[in-house]
Order: sequence, then structure tokens, then C-alpha cells
Amino acid sequence: MRILPSAAIGAVLLAAGIALGAAVPGLLRQPVTVAGLAPDGHDHAAAPDRSKAAADGVARDDPPHGANHAADHAADVIRMRSDQIAGQDIATMQVGGGTLARHLLVPGTITPDTDRIARVPARVVGTVAEMRKRLGDAVQKDEVVAILDSREVADAKSEYLTAQVQAELQTINFERQQKLLASRSASEAAFETARAAYQETRLRVDLARQKLSALGLDAAAVAAAQKRDEATPNQSSLRRYPLRAPLAGRIVERKVDVGTAVGKEGDPADLYTVADLSTVWIELSVPTLDLAQVREGARVAVTPGRAGAAENRAEGRVIFVSPFLNADTRSARVVVTLPNPDFAWRPGTFVTAEIEIARDVVPVRIPKASVQTIDGKPVVFVRKADGFEKRVVELGPSDDEAYAVTAGLEPGAEIATGNTFLLKAELGKAEAGHDD
Repeated sequence: MRILPSAAIGAVLLAAGIALGAAVPGLLRQPVTVAGLAPDGHDHAAAPDRSKAAADGVARDDPPHGANHAADHAADVIRMRSDQIAGQDIATMQVGGGTLARHLLVPGTITPDTDRIARVPARVVGTVAEMRKRLGDAVQKDEVVAILDSREVADAKSEYLTAQVQAELQTINFERQQKLLASRSASEAAFETARAAYQETRLRVDLARQKLSALGLDAAAVAAAQKRDEATPNQSSLRRYPLRAPLAGRIVERKVDVGTAVGKEGDPADLYTVADLSTVWIELSVPTLDLAQVREGARVAVTPGRAGAAENRAEGRVIFVSPFLNADTRSARVVVTLPNPDFAWRPGTFVTAEIEIARDVVPVRIPKASVQTIDGKPVVFVRKADGFEKRVVELGPSDDEAYAVTAGLEPGAEIATGNTFLLKAELGKAEAGHDD
């Protein structure tokens, strides 16, 4: 049996239909489809019926444009209640302008402030009689820290006291001769002799007082001590020489013991070293290429050891930039002063100094912790009434802590700054559910 192709069968049936239509009026008004063929002879069985969709003005294959936008917007929103946000410790902040600071990293060493370190010298020849302070003890300015037994001091005190007694006697004699001369009971020659002796003894007192001053002794205190010694003759203070702290601080070095001879050539020159470590210095060596960016007064962030360590971070200021270069290293000495109220910064410690070399004011500044990367783009999460919305932003310059935003975010917006990775994770779950 020969089987005709479907197109041939269709043609035969179509011809039969035309003949039947001629016999039955009105029959040809209805479309005839056979074996998936339209009246025009083409196969439209697999194509959707677009006539009704065209009448409605909407193509059935594509969803409305507004529906696409709403779906995309919903995918960018993370719905969370206020109690959920608080429970996840998601911190927020209002966006505003700020300052970006650029820094130069330089290694350095903590040293004592040379203006706050002093020695207690043995200013006279003698022997150490008392050591009143131990290593590490705190001292106040002008506090007595040691006592020397010194014959030199005894001679100077004796000379002053003797001159003082002679001056008092000559003063009495001069005043008596002056009265006698006025009453014509004494001769002019006797008066002149008394006046010359008076002036000579006053000069000796002045010279003896200056000698005491050169030794660091006060003449009035010496005279007062002599009167006390007269009341207790067995406790003479003529040979005792007190050594005082030149500044307030701590004893950081002790060089002698009781009984040590001091003051002569070859003897120890100092008894103590006193340092005030409430402020310390940082010695930096800055290369020539970077030196032009360093200015006196610049802020300096200091961290112990490696850069970026969070513990014991402190801030100081550049107080000196040397105009001279080291011939060997081709670098310059830079000194930073650093407050040290709790004495945590110890001289000799190696530190990293971040010298501020520029400050840029930007209209929108956000913390680095607020930025996440999604699909290769930086995003932030903007606080909304019903949660957070993902917002793609363009980032500009940055410093160690923040970015400048050049597009995508306006001042006044509230963004998440803490635990933003939780929001990124929630957004990923929502997108995965949407794809399903």
C-alpha cells in the first residue's frame, strides 16, 4: 500500500472541503484545520495563540516591566524587625562628611625625653653618709635624696658664720663711733677706722655667702642650722651636705653606696639619675624621599611592634625634623613626643609610627567595616523602616579606617556598620530562595 504524504492528504481534503462548501452555503466561513495545518496551509499548532494577547495589548511570553522591577527591588531588601537587628548586634550610623588621613609608616625607638631626665651630681668633695632613695622610688623636685659628709662644706659654712659674727661686732662698733662723732666725743680718725672695719667685714660676709651659693647652700638655712646646733651641740650639721632632686620623677639609676668617696678626680660624679617618664620621645629615621612630606606638628599614631596592632595604640606629635641628613643612611632624624601617663611606653621599645602626611575633607565618609562585596561590587546596607536595603556604591580615596563614597549614597542616610556580614549572608539566602 502506498502512503501519501501528509501534505498531499491535506490538499485532497481541502479540495473536498471546497466542493462541500459550494454545496452547503456558509460552511466556508469557518476556518478549517487538518492535521495541524491552518487554513493558509502552514503549521501553527505549536505556536501560542497571540490573537487574544494582542487584543489585550500584552505579550504573554514576557512579564510586565513593573513586575520585573518590583522583583529586583524585593531581592535587595532584607526584612528585619528592630528587635532582630538589636539581637544580632548590627550597629548603624548616620552617614556624613569627614576627613581622610594618609600616613607614612616609619619604625622608631622609644627614648627618654631629654628635657625630663637629670642627674644628681656630687657637687663637693666628701663621703656618702646617707642614701635616702632606692631604685624605682618616686621623688619630688628639691626633695633630699642623699647626704654627704664633707670637710669642704664645713669650711665654707664656718667661714660664713665667722664672717657674720665679725660683721655684727663691727656694725655695733661703727654705730657707736658714729654717735660719738656726732656728740664730738670721738675723733674723726677713730670713726674712719671703725667704718673701714665695718665695710671690710660686710664684704667678707658677701664673699662667704657667694661661696655657699656656689655649693648650692642657702646662707639663711646655714645660720638657722647653726642655732639649732647650739641647742644640741652633739649634733653638728656643719659637715652635712644635702643632695636634692633637680626634678620630679623616678630614680632610674643608682651609682654609689653609703661610704663611697665622691667629688675628686676618678670618683663617681653622680649619685642618682632621675627621669620623668610621663612624656617620652620616639626617635625616627625618615628617608630623604619621604622627608618632604613630614612636618613639625603632624599627628603620629604609635603602635608597639608591627603596624596595625590595636593594643596600646597612642597618639603623639612631631616636635623636631632635623635639617641635617645622616651621611651613611641618607635619612634625617625626626623626634616625636608621646604622652605616657601610665608609663606603659618604656625607653628602648621598638615601635611603628604612622606619621600623618595629608588630610582630605570628603562629603561622604563611611567606615570600612560597613562595606561588603557582592557580585564583585562594593555595597552597603541602608536602614529602612522594614529592615535593610542593599545599595551599590562607588568608593573613592581611603585611609586606614574609612572610605570616601563618590556615588550611590547621600549624607544623612543610615547604614549598617557592624556585623554586616550577617546581612550579606541573609541576602544570599533570600536570592537562593528566589531562584528556586
